[in-house]
Amino acid sequence: MVKTIFAELAQLEALIAQLGERARTEVVRRIQYQQHSFPIYSIVMGSAREDVPVLAMVGGVHGLEKIGSEVILSYLQTIVQLLDWDEEFAGRLERSRLVFIPVVNPVGVFRGTRSNGNGVDLMRNAPIEGKGNTKLYSGHRVSSRLPWYRGAMGQMEVEALALCQVVQKYVCNAPLSIALDLHSGFGIQDRLWFPYASSKVPFPGIAEAHALKHSFDTCYPNHFYKIEPMSHEYVINGDLWDYLYDGFMQSNPRQGHFLPLTLEMGSWLWLRKSPLHLFQRHGLFHPLLPHRQQRILRRHFTLFDFLYRSLLYPKKWTQLDEMELTRHKQQALRLWYA
Repeated sequence: MVKTIFAELAQLEALIAQLGERARTEVVRRIQYQQHSFPIYSIVMGSAREDVPVLAMVGGVHGLEKIGSEVILSYLQTIVQLLDWDEEFAGRLERSRLVFIPVVNPVGVFRGTRSNGNGVDLMRNAPIEGKGNTKLYSGHRVSSRLPWYRGAMGQMEVEALALCQVVQKYVCNAPLSIALDLHSGFGIQDRLWFPYASSKVPFPGIAEAHALKHSFDTCYPNHFYKIEPMSHEYVINGDLWDYLYDGFMQSNPRQGHFLPLTLEMGSWLWLRKSPLHLFQRHGLFHPLLPHRQQRILRRHFTLFDFLYRSLLYPKKWTQLDEMELTRHKQQALRLWYA
């Protein structure tokens, strides 16, 4: 088998080598494409106990949006250096767990396509149907030649199964967890989306999501994120995070909190500054100029640190009494669903 490597995979494997025994690394699946074999890596750091909070970071679900993978790799590079000297960070890891799947769709990143090697949009591939005004971009089964193809009925792609396997094993079994999935290509503003993507119905964790947003707003009043349910922008079929969240709720109906978030980086802003980049393959989804790429690689570290600290000290947003729960739910409904 000929081994072909691309820049993001080469960087990931170099980081894995630097981490050594300080992380538990696994090849979750191997994807065969033409004469190539691409690994899907998971990296787990910190405590192996089931009662610790978990922060998971996912990138490269859509191969064309490779900036998500690059931001995670940049964060991993920082962690590698912190582990050499930062005792406070080492203390965090003793009472928490970090999980990384930096490149979910290696064939898509290698080819520069949104879909995987079978032409399937992985974020439309789960067995869950959208409720509402869904359109072609919401996910279809017309043809793999068209974008947003869901794949065959009742069949999940290997990459989607790999993501679900890692999340169910290391994230959903925790008492408290946040998963952050990094994408690009929508609008000129960075957005933080939470469930549901398949329905405009408020999801069960809406009060906690609002409490977390309130904490973020008060701690960082000048932040640049628009925080909202994904269904505000569009309703889709087959969303993997809705699928995983509903599975978590069925398994843990009365205990635990799992909050899947999607960071949608507003890459149209990069295009507005350099319109000619529209004619390049990655121009709509990736900062092509070096200084813009460097800015994006460090732009979201404050968010990562906030989410991590919120898991370690969750009282402000998860341990709400009846009055606080009611207040945050009412405010959330007025803000997002009025």
